[in-house]
Amino acid sequence: MGLTPNLDRIAAEGVRFIHAFTPQPVCAPARSSMQTGKYPTTTGVIRNGLILKDSETTLPMLFSRQGYETGYIGKWHLSTGSSDVVPPERRGGYDQFWVASNALEHSSVPYSGQKWDAAGKPVAFSDEYRVDALTDQTIGFLKKKRSKPFFLFVSHLEPHFQNSTNTFIAPKGYADRYRNNFYVPGDLAPFPGDWKSQLPEYYGIIARIDEQFGRVMAELKVQGQLENTIVVMTTDHGCHFRTRNAEYKRSCHDASTRIPLIARGPGFRPGATVDQLVSTVDLAPTLLEAAGLPAESPMQGKSLMNLARGNARDWRDEVYIQMREEALGRAIRTPLWKYCVFDPDANDPKQPWSNRYIERHLYDLTSDPNEIVNLAGRNDTKEIAAHLRERLIARIVENGEPRPEIVPARWYP
Repeated sequence: MGLTPNLDRIAAEGVRFIHAFTPQPVCAPARSSMQTGKYPTTTGVIRNGLILKDSETTLPMLFSRQGYETGYIGKWHLSTGSSDVVPPERRGGYDQFWVASNALEHSSVPYSGQKWDAAGKPVAFSDEYRVDALTDQTIGFLKKKRSKPFFLFVSHLEPHFQNSTNTFIAPKGYADRYRNNFYVPGDLAPFPGDWKSQLPEYYGIIARIDEQFGRVMAELKVQGQLENTIVVMTTDHGCHFRTRNAEYKRSCHDASTRIPLIARGPGFRPGATVDQLVSTVDLAPTLLEAAGLPAESPMQGKSLMNLARGNARDWRDEVYIQMREEALGRAIRTPLWKYCVFDPDANDPKQPWSNRYIERHLYDLTSDPNEIVNLAGRNDTKEIAAHLRERLIARIVENGEPRPEIVPARWYP
């Protein structure tokens, strides 16, 4: 489709982590992990609408202590309250440059709205696409004359859907490029959902993000900082277009949990591909090591720098995934299998974990990479299910949660 030429070029100039996953497929929990290197049950942000605890040590705090200027642009989603103005004590340590909204999807629509600056003053935009407006702020930050290195986190809302319309909204005219004969991923095609109407819009959004990403890279080059700057592109969760449940994410499937992750700059080999499974809980320790900075705080994620250098020794090739809003669940994803459990009786939204789960999904990713046929509860998969059950329990306990009972599924032929 030629959808992302700028991102494709950046990936070719750096490292592609082609099996990257979110630790929880919901905005706020995933973001808390990116900022801390910890799982949502550890940060306490187990669902949307919760704050990042004051006691957490975050990436901007660690970079700031080492003399970096820190900045944040876009959607934050780690504060709370009725206002989208984020008070200074709720900014997770981004206390030098700030142009953001707690929930940008509520304080704006694609062509108008507002963010707030560090002083709490509104920064409005109108008649400009939201991705462009955030990119303008980013380029303004890059143009500033500074004597210190910087750590900047840019958080676009797109390609998230617009909450007020419950649709994806591409820039004007962009969706028309993809209306006819567009690519349909194999994990969407067999299912009902709204992908038929929404994929052209989604692709149009991605195309505009790519263009604006190209503007940022061009500005880094103009400033003479391109080869001295580590650039990472990722996201907080995926999108399954209502094929797996009643909305767009919050499931254990790869459509919800598998995400892009590319890194370019010092320490990242041009053209390298990492096949091992990684998580964005690993992002914080990775950035610190890449910058040559100490972590100074216990993290549950592991640095990806050895993988980026081509050394996979001692890497545990699996990811642990938590679910909370659609259901209270846990999952483990290996190169060959996806295994997911849930507690159907967990109705308290404050409950972070369960003492008893039931097997819900089991997929053979070798023969069924699109996760079409659920094998949970079948006699011919009970041994692999038992093995994955113990691996999942081990990850749960390792994460500081109580050791649960997991009840095997029963299959009715």
